[in-house]
Amino acid sequence: MDIYRTTHVSDFLGPILLVILALIVVCILISCIKIVPQAQALVIERLGGYQGTWGVGVHFKIPIIDRVAKRVLLKEQVVDFAPQPVITKDNVTMRIDTVVFFQITDPKLFAYGVENPIMAIENLTATTLRNIIGDMELDQTLTSCETINTKMRASLDQATDPWGIKVNRVELKSILPPTQIVDAMEKQMKAERERREAILRAEGEKKSSILRAEGKKDSAILEAEAEKTAAILHAEAQKEKMIREAEGQAEAIRKVQEANADGIRLIKEAGADQAVLTLKSFEALAKVADGQSTKIIIPSELQNISGLVKSIAEVAKD
Repeated sequence: MDIYRTTHVSDFLGPILLVILALIVVCILISCIKIVPQAQALVIERLGGYQGTWGVGVHFKIPIIDRVAKRVLLKEQVVDFAPQPVITKDNVTMRIDTVVFFQITDPKLFAYGVENPIMAIENLTATTLRNIIGDMELDQTLTSCETINTKMRASLDQATDPWGIKVNRVELKSILPPTQIVDAMEKQMKAERERREAILRAEGEKKSSILRAEGKKDSAILEAEAEKTAAILHAEAQKEKMIREAEGQAEAIRKVQEANADGIRLIKEAGADQAVLTLKSFEALAKVADGQSTKIIIPSELQNISGLVKSIAEVAKD
């Protein structure tokens, strides 16, 4: 009975062990298949020594003998370090917050070059920053961020090259001077703003005064030109009036002369004798006497005919 029971259990244990062994082999084989994704790399060791670096694709490693020593990310990475205390050339203590952009270019050097790469970069950044800021004064530090970034990038890139790391860019995220320095800078900036405001106000008033003066000047010029134009027009009107009056008087004189000429012509055509002509002369003399003159000049010819006048008067009485 015991023999039968022992034989029955051994029959079941054999296949189970085979299945377990098969599963173990399958798991080991699966674990030996490595798929490396994009922008990553695997550093492989064989029996404790560097065997190679696997790039993108499917790879097979020998069980137990080969192992993945390090998985390396090849993308550009960003590390924001805590603010570091630094002292300027003029003995002002500041805290500067830096950001480092780096990329792993050699996975083997990155795996075996330094124990803790990120900590090494942070310490190297702090040391480099202190060296650069120590040669600069406070004002220069606050206005030369781009220069500081360039110097730090060059220094860090050279120092991290043996670690398989390339520093692409370094940025000063913030510069924190002491509180008293910040207060003094704010007062200085306020005074500068007030100075600029005063300058702008003075320039505005100056321009306004100039514009007002130019406006008055233009107004005076326009008024003078208007008066000049009015005077010219008035003179031209007076001239035109005098010309018209002179032309009227000339026309009147011409008409009178024409009338006198016509009268004389008619008298001559009527055959008037000397007595008629003498009477006409007296009529003309009477018109002259009616004028405003106080003196009258009588031609000598009229004195010779005074006797004739008396004769004419006597004839008229008869």
